[in-house]
Amino acid sequence: MLLKRVITALVLVAALLLTLKMDSPWPFALLTLVLMAAGAWEWGRLNQAGAVLPWALGVTVALSGLLTLPGPWAAQAPAALWWAAVLLWVLAGSAALRTGPTRWPDMPRQARWLLGAVALWLTWLAVVNARSVGINFLLSVLCLVWMADVAAYFGGRAFGKRKLAPSISPGKSWAGVWSGMVGVLALSALWMLLDTRFNFDSPSLYTRLHQSLGVVGMVAALLALCALSVMGDLIESLVKRAAGAKDSSRLLPGHGGVLDRVDALLPTLPAAMALAGLSLR
Repeated sequence: MLLKRVITALVLVAALLLTLKMDSPWPFALLTLVLMAAGAWEWGRLNQAGAVLPWALGVTVALSGLLTLPGPWAAQAPAALWWAAVLLWVLAGSAALRTGPTRWPDMPRQARWLLGAVALWLTWLAVVNARSVGINFLLSVLCLVWMADVAAYFGGRAFGKRKLAPSISPGKSWAGVWSGMVGVLALSALWMLLDTRFNFDSPSLYTRLHQSLGVVGMVAALLALCALSVMGDLIESLVKRAAGAKDSSRLLPGHGGVLDRVDALLPTLPAAMALAGLSLR
């Protein structure tokens, strides 16, 4: 299992880095669109879409991306779109977490399918927009989520006694949340230092937040992004628990499915673009 996990991770990272290094943004956009479309297929399977409709959801997300790619939104979507996505995540995500996995199937299936498809398309659009800002910027956003996850894992293992949401994800603890936040703040300090030492293609998210919001505002924004990453993780766990599934699929050997790997990115990427927009104007 570990060997499969490592091989899959190496292949994915290599493919992403290869497309990122290309002059044209299209290969990276198409690769990430394939992943989001696969996530839409998984979302349909987890939400009672039967055998055929999950494929339709995947095709819908793929076509939505292909129609968006030639237009101006692929480079810079309106700031209002990102803030609307953040508001939707905060309101709908909070409501879902309050009611828990037993009530999730009570929501009309069509509404669940639509929410998932929209969330995945917005995440794809956010990652493509982040790529247009710069590779350093994009990597700083992705590493924020990864650092929050890794620090939460080790902090939770070491100090996690008080559970965060035992009915949704028994392994998560409040200590893990705080550890993830501390890890992200440490990462931001290091990355801002690197921004000053190296001639990257673009300032990182951390430098942009510091320039536009100051130290206090930057810290508050980063903590909010960490909280959203936790929400994305919990929402996917809630949906899987409601469906009685351990993984979203078996598309990624050793890792489960695409949603298992991108769940924390779903709310965080649009929110990062919303916050970065404060310094992009």
